[in-house]
Amino acid sequence: MAVDIVVYHNPECGTSRNVVGLIRNAGIEPHIVEYLKTPPARALLVQLVERAGIRPRDLLREKGTPYAELGLDDMSLSDEALLDAMMAHPILINRPLVVSPLGVKLCRPSEAVLDILPEAQRGAFTKEDGERVDAAAGQRIPSA
Repeated sequence: MAVDIVVYHNPECGTSRNVVGLIRNAGIEPHIVEYLKTPPARALLVQLVERAGIRPRDLLREKGTPYAELGLDDMSLSDEALLDAMMAHPILINRPLVVSPLGVKLCRPSEAVLDILPEAQRGAFTKEDGERVDAAAGQRIPSA
């Protein structure tokens, strides 16, 4: 049975690459959207935020973005203003955001994707930093 998984992905991000690897380790080839090249439409971004059960502020990325320059740390800013900023500067959208038949989730840390994968891992997975994820439990394997 084919499973449709969509990953809003930045190939420069290690966490995002690890999430894609974990999805593939479950035998699923995800549909990858490089959101910096093809940002989601505003209506879709709103829908993804709602389906993930988060607020726009929860999806904001600070590191390596114009977050501070735009004054996005101002807690009085409305959700609409934050969405406006993300539409104007897609780098502000945190990643990876994953859509599966089991839900939508911002997958940080990368193991969070295991909560919404409809298929089990096919074997142990080693993240780019060398940390291992147990296939059966979806848990980090402590280093020896």
